[in-house]
Amino acid sequence: MSQFFSTFNWTDFIPIVGLWLLAVLISIGVLAWLFPRLEHGQAETSATQSDVLPWYPIPPRVRQLLERRAQVGSEALPSVDPAYWRSNVRLILVLLAIWLAVSILPTLFSPLLNHIHILTGFPLGYYMGSQGALIVFVGIIVGYAGYMRQLDRRYAVEGSDARPPLASSARLRLIFLAFAIGFLVFIATLGILEEKLGLTANMLGWTLLIGTIGLYAVIGIGNRARSLDEYFVAGRRVPAFFNGMAIAGDWMSAATFISMAGTLWLLGYEGLAYILGWTGGYVVLVTLLAPYLRKFGQFTIPDFVAARYDGNVARVVAALIGVIISFTYVTAQVTGIGIIMTRFLGVNYLVGVAVGMGAVLFCSYLGGMRAITWTQAAQCIVLVLAYLIPVTLLSWRDTGIPLPQIMYGQALGDIVKLEAAQGIAESYVAPFTHGTMFNFIALMLCLMLGTAGMPHILVRFYTVPDAGSARRSVGWAMLFIALLYLTAPAYAAFSRLEVLQNLVGKPIGAMPDWAVNWANAGLLAIKDLNRDGILQFGELRIDPDVVVLATPEIAGLSHTIAALVAAGGLAAALSTADGLLLVIASALSHDFYARTLNPVASARTRLLLSRLAVFVAAVLAAVVAVRRLGIIVQLVAWAFSFAASTLFPILVLGIFWKRANGRGAVAGMLAGLGVTLTYMLLNAVDPNWNVLGITNIAAGIFGIPVNFAVAIVVSRLTPPPPAEIATLVESLRRP
Repeated sequence: MSQFFSTFNWTDFIPIVGLWLLAVLISIGVLAWLFPRLEHGQAETSATQSDVLPWYPIPPRVRQLLERRAQVGSEALPSVDPAYWRSNVRLILVLLAIWLAVSILPTLFSPLLNHIHILTGFPLGYYMGSQGALIVFVGIIVGYAGYMRQLDRRYAVEGSDARPPLASSARLRLIFLAFAIGFLVFIATLGILEEKLGLTANMLGWTLLIGTIGLYAVIGIGNRARSLDEYFVAGRRVPAFFNGMAIAGDWMSAATFISMAGTLWLLGYEGLAYILGWTGGYVVLVTLLAPYLRKFGQFTIPDFVAARYDGNVARVVAALIGVIISFTYVTAQVTGIGIIMTRFLGVNYLVGVAVGMGAVLFCSYLGGMRAITWTQAAQCIVLVLAYLIPVTLLSWRDTGIPLPQIMYGQALGDIVKLEAAQGIAESYVAPFTHGTMFNFIALMLCLMLGTAGMPHILVRFYTVPDAGSARRSVGWAMLFIALLYLTAPAYAAFSRLEVLQNLVGKPIGAMPDWAVNWANAGLLAIKDLNRDGILQFGELRIDPDVVVLATPEIAGLSHTIAALVAAGGLAAALSTADGLLLVIASALSHDFYARTLNPVASARTRLLLSRLAVFVAAVLAAVVAVRRLGIIVQLVAWAFSFAASTLFPILVLGIFWKRANGRGAVAGMLAGLGVTLTYMLLNAVDPNWNVLGITNIAAGIFGIPVNFAVAIVVSRLTPPPPAEIATLVESLRRP
């Protein structure tokens, strides 16, 4: 740390930061002038104060139940039909058993399954980790949403708290379809201009940057929030399809777009833990959390924790943990922004970070969740197209068939042959060559349960009209996410094949331009260890964050395609950063200030504090990202370990175990966080210190059971929660 401060060029840093702050403040001032102030009566309307829960404004569903009790007596209070709840729980148990079997069993038997080859040459063990399990996960989610829709109709009762969805859903689909077509036409036009006029890579990069960020800004300004409901939860009227798009855009971060294929390139089979973890978690989310959080119907996840666990102590702990998780995650997004700006726009990494964070603030500062929702839907289109087009062209060039998700099985076979010919001992498709099986399973489970505990994803389920829409949102999100996650292994395979064919075994002095460009960016290194002038595979070091961004250059595609990939990576980083910064802002302005320190704070004050928190968090994330603490996917894995070991257990217990109380929840969260952080630090300092070869990125596997155990034991040893809490839990279980 001291070396960093002594060697860092502060003379250049301070003027850059000053200019950036000035530019951002001027932009925000202009937007604030355009943004209409909240009028009287536009404060939150989704919750009112209750005599039963005087410390908390209760959800509409519970308020209706209590009002009916006051009118007709407690005996007539509607309760959960036992048949409905039993049917739901039985189905959840069956689906989770399938989920666990599909996740664990192919992993355990992968060495044997790899002897079987299917489709275009996929080893079966590798296929199950890269595609087979994901397809099953999609089927589980869609099937559960469909079944529960029928079950809800069968047992439906009056008094639903659902809000009507936007009436213009069909028009919105046409608008976004036109946006997608227009974006493709824009890319085609740039390609023609490159060919006819000889536009440079930097010119194309700046054109796409300005064009896409300008579009996001227009969407954000056009959907600016006019009430707290709109600022924090988009008015709770987002249709399931578009909420699914927004979830996908929020989810497919820089780690997904930039780092995941690179991690697969580097680790081979072991990298599939990220594919399984970041998709399988949605099965847990849709069955255990999403619909119940929507039925609760407030602003933040700490809102639920406070109401369910009887007060603000649990709220403050949950909000603090949410800030830790989100800040770790957003730092990874800022790192991705800096990498993209450095390579494709030719600017300094620090300048790239500053420009990128300015774009985040410009797009979402005033609009809150409403603006972020529609911006993320547009960014989902951009990043999906930007991810699919290059690898589709590469598959077409190499195999004659533009279906990379199917044809990379052929590339895997070619990779294995080249590895044998070049004397590479560790096969790309062989399992557990870079770690133990225990570490693979631990990381996979941490990512799955962490997915179900990520605040910026959970809060999206407050934005839909009802619980059914929450379930369907997960289904739509998984369809969009699957487009990328089925394709990421293809990126890794085709890129690795290109390197083995056209780089390894060639003279070091005759390296292609793309290798020189990325070496100049500090993300690729070649060292002639045996001094023979020929590049060996072991003499090549590629940063995992390079693979996707470099693929167009590696494959000899046009500068337009390379700029398109950069625009997609930027969209991924910006969309996730938007959601994470809003979580941080909500925690500070809503949970810490408005709900804990000053419950009578006005709506205008809360919005002002939220915007200030967004600005401060963005600046701090940019400062931390300057140091590049690790590869993007590693930073993200840490955030998921924290989420899995802290928030996930107490959310599940809060819904499925009425006896859980506030003391147990607080003790469980702190114990889970403490165990995870301790293991993470000890292993990071000394990698030889580990349990069963489990590394620091999977440290949450130890905190998860500790959290559950401590929460259960402490809850048993202390008084049960008040009767009103049981009413809240019952209300969440009703159809």
